[in-house]
Amino acid sequence: MNNPELLGQYMIDAGNEFGPGTAYGNALIKCGETQKRIGTADRELIQTSAINFLTPLRNFTDGDYKTIAKERKLLQNKRLDLDAAKTRLKKAKVAEARAVQLNTSQPEENNIMVNVSYMLNLLHVKWLKIWAEEVTKSEQEVRITQSEFDRQAEITRLLLEGISSTHAHHLRCLNDFVEAQMTYYAQCYQYMLDLQKQLGSFPSTFLSNNNQSSSTPVPSVSAPSVLASASASLPSVSNSVVTSGFSELKSSSGNRKARVLYDYDAANSSELSLLADEVITVYSIPGMDSDWLMGERGNQKGKVPITYLELLN
Repeated sequence: MNNPELLGQYMIDAGNEFGPGTAYGNALIKCGETQKRIGTADRELIQTSAINFLTPLRNFTDGDYKTIAKERKLLQNKRLDLDAAKTRLKKAKVAEARAVQLNTSQPEENNIMVNVSYMLNLLHVKWLKIWAEEVTKSEQEVRITQSEFDRQAEITRLLLEGISSTHAHHLRCLNDFVEAQMTYYAQCYQYMLDLQKQLGSFPSTFLSNNNQSSSTPVPSVSAPSVLASASASLPSVSNSVVTSGFSELKSSSGNRKARVLYDYDAANSSELSLLADEVITVYSIPGMDSDWLMGERGNQKGKVPITYLELLN
């Protein structure tokens, strides 16, 4: 069961305990039934999103996208090989040109220094000819690497062209996801409108619980105003509880042990999920909201609502 269905079941159970024949018990049951209907719609949204959007997207990222990334990296490596082959060919041609130039020059004077210089030049020419002999080999290497690069570029181009059709498919999937969300919120809105009408059909006058005569009526209050006044009174109750047990902890830099009163599911990664009756360490940090504390359980820590906690001595 998801959270709305679980809440609905708790409401129905509580309504049956109060008695379906009572106004409050009947209202609880109707609210619970609406929450369960919202939970069913929520489950349908999750299933539709998984089938129409998440699964195709995951298949693309785990399959086609990895293939494209692999081929693009291979194309980059082929380009580096081609550039290296062109550089070697260029060096070999320069060495060949210098060897030809030195071979055509002859010593003009017949002395020892000139002859030694000429002999050194001949040795240098022989060394340069080694590079010259690489010209043919380098040219062949350039042809091979150029062919491999062109073939890999064609493969990558075809894969990238397929991205266009893939994008169109995922755009349709995204539209289906948005339509599913619109349907979900429209259903929830309609469910709440129906519930509001049902609650408005209950008697709007109630007798006071003090020693006043049962014949003295209390001014009628509509259901929406009752809900609004009740929600407006919640913060003051919450604040009185906080000030009685947690104000001292918030004003100090120490920590305390606290027992968890109810289960709590974290809404995001900054919060800490709680289990009823477990004991955790809590403390306050500067700038934290008055309704929250930092909680620690072993190596896990995160924000926890103080209304779910009871400080221990």
